[in-house]
Amino acid sequence: MSETGGRLILACAPIGNVADASSRLAAALAGADVVAAEDTRRVRRLAGALGVELSGRLLSYYDANEAARTVELVEGLLGGAQVLLLTDAGTPSISDPGYRLVSAAVANGVAVTVLPGPSAVTTAVAISGLPCDRWCFEGFLPRRGAERRRALAALASEPRTLVFFEAPHRVSAALVDLADAFGPDRPAALCRELTKTHEEVRRGGLRALADWAADGVRGEVTLVVAGAPPAAPVEDPAGWARAVAAREAAGTARKAAIAEVARGYGVPKRAVFDAVVAARAAETTMPAP
Repeated sequence: MSETGGRLILACAPIGNVADASSRLAAALAGADVVAAEDTRRVRRLAGALGVELSGRLLSYYDANEAARTVELVEGLLGGAQVLLLTDAGTPSISDPGYRLVSAAVANGVAVTVLPGPSAVTTAVAISGLPCDRWCFEGFLPRRGAERRRALAALASEPRTLVFFEAPHRVSAALVDLADAFGPDRPAALCRELTKTHEEVRRGGLRALADWAADGVRGEVTLVVAGAPPAAPVEDPAGWARAVAAREAAGTARKAAIAEVARGYGVPKRAVFDAVVAARAAETTMPAP
């Protein structure tokens, strides 16, 4: 389907410090035909701080009216409108309204672009001091305790660094459940009020952070938790030798079979080779029946 004349622009809003707003965001606010915002009051304050006069229509776009507003906004996009979408802070669609509109725009052949900028997720990962070569974002944890504990149990063995959003009044309970599910000493960072005047990053084991948060936490919170440590390889030389023999029987060369088994079990190739040699030696020394 060919693209229409309209365009949907996803705009990243500052997560705290208005100075993080880009000149491209200011220009887009001034020139958009429609500005769809999670909180219209915040957008007016942002525009005022940037010295921007909003010339387009300002519409609310939040969880409760997302479905109906999506239909209205897609109609405008198909008619050629330039629609700018902002959430209260950070990037639209990332645990905020936006996915539904992006999906509908793409399905209707509307051009979609983004004005990159602040994100609490990447900011917290970068400042956490935890491994950031591989990480995953889990958004908000379930509000109910039983559901939250089930979700965390399923993530306990995840090897990647984990990132969560959490409401201030639920941080203490979430940290207690995290410590129970992941272990009290699993390293973590509680990032509070990022880029704001009272920015604070608390680092430590999950239980220590839970104890610190027991008296209450204020402000916007992002939790970064280290992934599960790798499991220690199981010492099973006989099993390694059987696995190599099975691969050889299927036509794999012995050297390649040893490499595959070593990789699969997380052990050195030399250990698997020695296990194969020992198994062959045991076979040749077995008395005849």
